[in-house]
Amino acid sequence: MQILNKTNKKKSMTKSNYNSTPVHRSDALPSEDTPGADHPPRQKLYKAVIQVACGNMLEMYDFMVFGFYALAIGHSFFPSSDPTSKLMLALATFGAGFLMRPLGALVLGAYVDRIGRRKGLIVTLSLMAAGTLIVTITPGYTTLGLIAPSVVLLGRLLQGFSAGVELGSTSVYLSEIASPHNKGFIVSFQSASQQVAVMGAAGLGVAMTSFLPQAEIMSWGWRIPFLLGCLIIPILFFLRRNLEETEVFTSVHSHPRFSETLQTIYREWRSIVVGVLMVLMTTTSFYVITAYTPSFGTAVLHLSAHDSLVVTLCVGITNLLLLPVFGALSDRVGRKKLLLTATILAILTAYPAMSWLIAAPSFLKLLGVELWLATLYSLYNGAAVVYLTEIVPPRIRTTGFSLAYSLATCVGGFTPLICTTLIQKTGNSAMPGAWLAVAAVCGLVATLLARPYDSQPA
Repeated sequence: MQILNKTNKKKSMTKSNYNSTPVHRSDALPSEDTPGADHPPRQKLYKAVIQVACGNMLEMYDFMVFGFYALAIGHSFFPSSDPTSKLMLALATFGAGFLMRPLGALVLGAYVDRIGRRKGLIVTLSLMAAGTLIVTITPGYTTLGLIAPSVVLLGRLLQGFSAGVELGSTSVYLSEIASPHNKGFIVSFQSASQQVAVMGAAGLGVAMTSFLPQAEIMSWGWRIPFLLGCLIIPILFFLRRNLEETEVFTSVHSHPRFSETLQTIYREWRSIVVGVLMVLMTTTSFYVITAYTPSFGTAVLHLSAHDSLVVTLCVGITNLLLLPVFGALSDRVGRKKLLLTATILAILTAYPAMSWLIAAPSFLKLLGVELWLATLYSLYNGAAVVYLTEIVPPRIRTTGFSLAYSLATCVGGFTPLICTTLIQKTGNSAMPGAWLAVAAVCGLVATLLARPYDSQPA
């Protein structure tokens, strides 16, 4: 009987689920879910969330403004008499920033996992500020010739290098200061802060189209949003310098060297691949409903720039409101239920919704379709971001998260260019919906394969 009891006890200890006591591997950090872990009081927690999210907001604002004003940037920096060619070149430059993200994730991610979350957040903000300043002050093609697009590309690559680890640093920091029962809600503010960036950029665009002629926006007005982003950088530096390091990180006395990080990535490549598939749905849907909407509305649907930016602003507001709701819901019902629901709905409805829109384009129809896709994005992302922090190896949490996210954006980040190309090649303006459905299939597969790291067999 004693032998039987011991055997049953041993079996019960091997079973693990989302709410069970974690079974840690040798390379894991002490978990923030460990009973008795030191979590900050509520007021201090929310203050830290605001400090981190504000910096993330500016990073995404600077990164996204380039996509919003792709037409004007193409007009200023790329020599071509064909407006479509200029747009394609500008969107290619926009997408080039994503190619730098994996390098930034690997180099800066390993750096953050070694020196700390707080210092990493300051480094990424510095690099993004430099890249944005380059884009803001570089004279156009008529002044510098071919040097102009080359310098702008350099600034965009610097932005991409920084952004490669910004989302990872922010998400990991928030997940490590949260408690187990509200982690989804707290981490959702990483994505919610991006929506503030979308709203800010779109709102400023609406104001500019109301007060400036389109010719002036194309000539010099597009630089105003970049300049405003540069002006608030000092405030954000002050906010991030006052952050405290997470208890989870400081409780560990030995952090991985770069060679150890590479070894762990090699050993845990399956988790990274699952993360890439999961994030592909996030990045594709995000850029369909945000960065691509102004260009799609004006160049494809032939609506006014004002109407397209108003729709983008409404998308940002919707996401801002829904992301924390769905993040909190994932804490109550589990991550996978939300992920499965969002991906299946996207597969079934994305292309039909786009087909309905292009049959008779109008402001209200564009608004309705984009808000539906925004709801699916919020439903999915409210669970996906926090789940990604749970399925990557804890010891290289920033690097693992950032690498998976960045590799996915190498595909999803080119969504504006991919959609424009698909429309040109097929003559079907509803192809963005088909592209989004493909990304949703990837998200569905990832959801079915993914498991929290601590529940995986050692």
